[in-house]
Amino acid sequence: QVQLVESGGGLVQAGGSLRLSCVASGRTLFSAYRMGWFRQAPGKDRSLVAVISQSGDNTYYSDSVKGRFTISRDNAKSTVYLQMNSLKPEDTDVYYCAAGSALFDYWGQGTQVTVSS
Repeated sequence: QVQLVESGGGLVQAGGSLRLSCVASGRTLFSAYRMGWFRQAPGKDRSLVAVISQSGDNTYYSDSVKGRFTISRDNAKSTVYLQMNSLKPEDTDVYYCAAGSALFDYWGQGTQVTVSS
C-alpha cells in the first residue's frame, strides 16, 4: 500500500510559478513506480498532465503544459515534483499525484492550484 501526500498548491497570478511536491510513504519501494500528475476541475474528467518513469529518464507531458511544466523525482526522498512556470488561468484545477507499475493504482488527495488573471 502506498500513501501519497501532495503539497505546494496555492493562489498565483498569471505568468507566475509554483512547485508541487508529492511524498510517498508506506511499505513500498518508491523507485518501483511510475509517477504521474493529473488535474481535474469540478464537473470535468481527470486529465493527465505529466508522467515520469521509475528511473526518471523518461518523461511525458500533455500538449497543454509542454514547455511550461517539468516533472522530476528524487527516489532517495520518495518524492515527485511538478515545476509549473508561465501559469495561465486555465491551469486552475485540483492537482493529484499518482503512482503505479502499469496503471496508476494509488492517488493522493489533491492540492488546489488557482491562477488569477
